[in-house]
Amino acid sequence: MKYIFVSGGVISGIGKGTTAASIAFLLKSAGYKIAPIKFENYLNLDAGTINPIEHGDPFLCEDGTEADMDIGTYEKFLNEDMGKDNFVTMGSIYQAVIDRERRFEYHGEDVEAIPHITNEITDRINHVGRAKKADIVIVELGGTAGEYQNVFYYEASRIMTLKNPGDVLHIHVSYVPTPAHLGEPKTKPTQLSVRTLNSLGIQPDFVITRSEKYLDQRRRERFALFCNMKSEDIISNPDLESVYEIPMVLHKQGLEEKILQKLGLSIRKPNLKAWENLIEKIKSKKDHWVEIAIIGKYFGTGDYQLKDSYAALLDAIDHACYQIEIGVKTRWIDAEKVEKEGVEIIGNPDGLIVPIGWGERGAEGMVAAASYARVNKIPYLGLCYGMQLGVVAFARDILGWKDAHTTEDNPKTTHPVIHLMPKQEEFMKKRAYGGTMRLGSWEAMVKKGTRAYEIYQKYGGLKNETGLTAERHRHRYEFNNEYLKDFEKAGLIISAKSMEEDLVEIVELPKKTHPFYLGTQGHPEYKSRPLSPHPIFLAFIESVSNSRQ
Repeated sequence: MKYIFVSGGVISGIGKGTTAASIAFLLKSAGYKIAPIKFENYLNLDAGTINPIEHGDPFLCEDGTEADMDIGTYEKFLNEDMGKDNFVTMGSIYQAVIDRERRFEYHGEDVEAIPHITNEITDRINHVGRAKKADIVIVELGGTAGEYQNVFYYEASRIMTLKNPGDVLHIHVSYVPTPAHLGEPKTKPTQLSVRTLNSLGIQPDFVITRSEKYLDQRRRERFALFCNMKSEDIISNPDLESVYEIPMVLHKQGLEEKILQKLGLSIRKPNLKAWENLIEKIKSKKDHWVEIAIIGKYFGTGDYQLKDSYAALLDAIDHACYQIEIGVKTRWIDAEKVEKEGVEIIGNPDGLIVPIGWGERGAEGMVAAASYARVNKIPYLGLCYGMQLGVVAFARDILGWKDAHTTEDNPKTTHPVIHLMPKQEEFMKKRAYGGTMRLGSWEAMVKKGTRAYEIYQKYGGLKNETGLTAERHRHRYEFNNEYLKDFEKAGLIISAKSMEEDLVEIVELPKKTHPFYLGTQGHPEYKSRPLSPHPIFLAFIESVSNSRQ
């Protein structure tokens, strides 16, 4: 196997993940089998217990792994499912080594960071490569060069380079700022970042520069001089309209060919036709635009607004819009603001989404938004918490149960229409939160004659004609089946139920009463990809587009 390490310099969030995914995509398109793996610095065992405002939307894998957002980027670029082998945290590394020591598997050795931690890191890299039967393993190192938290990852990279001469490359992705008061890109921060790599015993083979504009030849030469490199190995990666353009920008600079040459692999021309068509759709002039309001609760950090908290959702919206070839504007509305100022602030969007969420903060604003969409015939999509609170809104408005709620937010409600899954009660009593929810892909049967069945049948997603499908899940609370007949009698359609435990998966309103009102307990946003948008999002965007006309 060959190995490519991708590290970051100067600032976090520079784009290592999209760069690593783009390189993986180019090499896969050239016919090579690729296995990506991401190493995170934090001591959490996975990303599931991290506040999404702190580290972005945890990406949910098919096998239930709660991973970093970059794992979702790998899935979207490679069109392959990722899982536990593709995502590692420093916490999981420490735990594995300590557990092994407790089982006396080190036979009385004194257990140390080097070689035991670094051995565990290299073992994970080799394991994912073998599991995928990969030609090339692409290793993304979390954080920024020079942080104390990731020094063992860099040490593992150095050791692997030493032990596998000619089979290991190191690509450094670094920031080249253009201060407004100077008006020119400055190379010194990246020079110092490469110097940090050198101090760790690593000489990068390529530097990929992240900047506002394309890097000019003068800056390439400065990098070559001060970073002990050739100017042709300095690759420019400027700000672009879409992250999906990155592979094409790298390809035009011959990056995948240069990588294959340095690894001693045969040069193959990548097949990029489908991707070129995608970029054409993304960049085409849009004659038709829609506005979608997202009523959420994880938008802000201090005085700043973030989109990473709902990264998978925003991607899924984009994917559907690319295929239908319409433009979209998303308007983020804080659910707590809806509570304080009223639903009037929602206005008249073409579509409305209530996404994933946890706990009572902002919940009443989300319930109000679900009611607002139903009453005003605005196409509505409820995702997980949004489905649950849509059910709460229906119970209050149509069934007249004014105190109806989820027991997550009001344990004393006399109408617990959403309640804790029985198997989750023991976890909650023990305060066992991490990795204990209903996670990963679960099969469900979609009822024929429903909107949901029509959606899956039209756009794909049914495993057979009986209506079997599967979506990814990440939740503890569920629809309370004790109230199922009451809801159905009042006009709510239960359009899908799980194959195990008979749990309600999808609810909807009839077409004759609403243009599009659907809530799903699953998370279709995590399965959406740029070349294959998720059926539910395609149907939602289509309905939103029709409502605009």
